[in-house]
Amino acid sequence: MLSESGISQIKEAIKEGVDQKFIAGANLLIYKEGKEVFYHEEGYADLNTGKPIKRDTIFRLYSMSKPVTAAAVMILMERGKIDLYDPVSKYLEGFQNQKVEQDGKLVAVEREATIRDLLFMTAGLVYGGNDRAGKETEALFLEINEKLLGEKPLETVEIMNRLGKCTLSFQPGASWQYGTSADVLGAVVEVVSKKRYGEFLRDELFLPLGMKDTGFWVTPDKQDRLAVTYEEDKKAGLIPYYGNHLGINNRMDREPAFESGGAGLVSTVDDYIRFATMLIQRGTYDNFQLLRPKTVEYLTTGTLNMLQQKNFDLWQNLGYSYGNLMRIMTDTTKAGTLVSAGEYGWDGWLGPYFSNCPKDKLSYLFMIQKTNAGTTPLTRRLRNIILSSCCD
Repeated sequence: MLSESGISQIKEAIKEGVDQKFIAGANLLIYKEGKEVFYHEEGYADLNTGKPIKRDTIFRLYSMSKPVTAAAVMILMERGKIDLYDPVSKYLEGFQNQKVEQDGKLVAVEREATIRDLLFMTAGLVYGGNDRAGKETEALFLEINEKLLGEKPLETVEIMNRLGKCTLSFQPGASWQYGTSADVLGAVVEVVSKKRYGEFLRDELFLPLGMKDTGFWVTPDKQDRLAVTYEEDKKAGLIPYYGNHLGINNRMDREPAFESGGAGLVSTVDDYIRFATMLIQRGTYDNFQLLRPKTVEYLTTGTLNMLQQKNFDLWQNLGYSYGNLMRIMTDTTKAGTLVSAGEYGWDGWLGPYFSNCPKDKLSYLFMIQKTNAGTTPLTRRLRNIILSSCCD
């Protein structure tokens, strides 16, 4: 159970974040041993109208879409449809004959990028940057955004085949870099399953788990539940953000041609906790088995090698390793927050955050909508309160 002092501290911390205009609003949901022990909402889904955050408020997940994509890949792996050591080019021809920039020159890859490289972010793919790989990737996403709402928007597999022709930042397997790997995996799932990626997720994960508000867009009857996105302005404080980022339509008001496995999903706290609970219960939810226990064990214990780990440590993730599109706590002595060994999860560009702590039989979600947020200082404060008052 969550202590009374812990409850008071959580409410105070979130209220302070709203009052100081660090965030517009948030909700937090905590499960212990598969059951809800605490829920709290604070602040606004829309500052302009005064609409409050509610339990059914819909949030853009951005990179918190990635663990869902990893689970989709595990389903195909269990069924023998893919091998994690398959070259990506087996499914996406654009990944044939890739090039890497080394010392200002383009050279051939020493080996092809694999599905496993995508799951571990070791394929040499990036989101952007000043090198050739970064500039080419940014140019592609700029084109996606420019055509996003037009008559001929770019589609998932088409985009990923073009991405495969972009220069790699490093030789596959040689390092770690956060990038577009999960988007590529979404396209791989689409090719293998012969379904649109969103259809596969609906049939294999969302419907079995009862995740009725999760998907790649928000239907008209639910649009009023979608939280407004905010960005921080030094003078004005929080102001609405209406931009389309990473090929995602901010309004989420139409079915997208590009279903981004790395950033495209929306969800609610009650929906996503079902996914998190399925994982912490070793693949089972409500007596329905989506993944085998051994598969979940693999999914949540991946680690980087020493060379790859070097780059990941720079992300303020000391104590964590990375694998299957999630952080995994491997050394609590290096951690910057209270945490148990084996904790895993991820966050998103707009600040939604999920954590599973198998050792403590604990799951929690913190949902906000603020650009460039990721894991905020407020998020770290909350996890310290939760771990100190719920894991005695």
